[in-house]
Amino acid sequence: MNTIITNDGTQIYFKDWGPKNKQPIMFHHGWPLSSDDWDTQMMYFVGNGYRVVAHDRRGHGRSSQVSDGHDMEHYAADAAAVVEHLNLRDTVHIGHSTGGGEATRYVARHGKGRVAKLVLIGAVPPIMLKTPANPGGLPIEVFDGLRQQLAANRAQFYRDFASGPFYSYNRPGAKVSQAVIDNWWRQSMMGGAKAHYDGIKAFSETDFTEDLKMIDVPTLVMHGDDDQIVPIADSAPLSVKLLKKGTLKIYEKFPHGMCTTHADIVNPELLAFVRGT
Repeated sequence: MNTIITNDGTQIYFKDWGPKNKQPIMFHHGWPLSSDDWDTQMMYFVGNGYRVVAHDRRGHGRSSQVSDGHDMEHYAADAAAVVEHLNLRDTVHIGHSTGGGEATRYVARHGKGRVAKLVLIGAVPPIMLKTPANPGGLPIEVFDGLRQQLAANRAQFYRDFASGPFYSYNRPGAKVSQAVIDNWWRQSMMGGAKAHYDGIKAFSETDFTEDLKMIDVPTLVMHGDDDQIVPIADSAPLSVKLLKKGTLKIYEKFPHGMCTTHADIVNPELLAFVRGT
């Protein structure tokens, strides 16, 4: 199994597919999933001649279920450890949801000289939580509710999350895929309850404002306007304003899990951005 050990002794699992001499694309998954959530994109880009890399965040998937370090500083450092182990350069980083926060912090704090481009999809920056400086954010009670449900019955909570708001399967007329729901649940239950519980604070309360200002590579910000997990009004448009080279693309009626439900549209858009066409 492909793994590395970080400085604090955490084992991080990663995938590395495709020709080693081709431009790498590194994928950063959302909460509480694993690198498996990127399978459709990774197969697509391998088929187009790229090297693709994705890792399981600490406490998620096949990585160690450690007690500590479930914060954006450790997430970004773990990603950097994978990058350095594989000696990735001229890399395109693509992050979804919490992974968008991780990728943002990685590129800003660790990626100097190694990063070609960045893509944020349904991503949590600049900050999700409602604060005096971010009055449009979500109240802390929303995230306290997630923690309460996770601690009480994680298996049921994840089932409800995947079958409802994550893919907008709770919308009238939605084409529901039980297999997609089952795969979301499978990935989530592989990870550790404590890591997922602590991760709620990481994705909701971390302020990425300064990170976004620091990033000087071309960045594509993609967001569905029916995202029920990371509401668009307080995320994507605000991030683009802070980025030096940001481009915003909004997708009508797309859900939070748009990479799965609309891969036929998302994948070619990603390829066009990577190629610069």
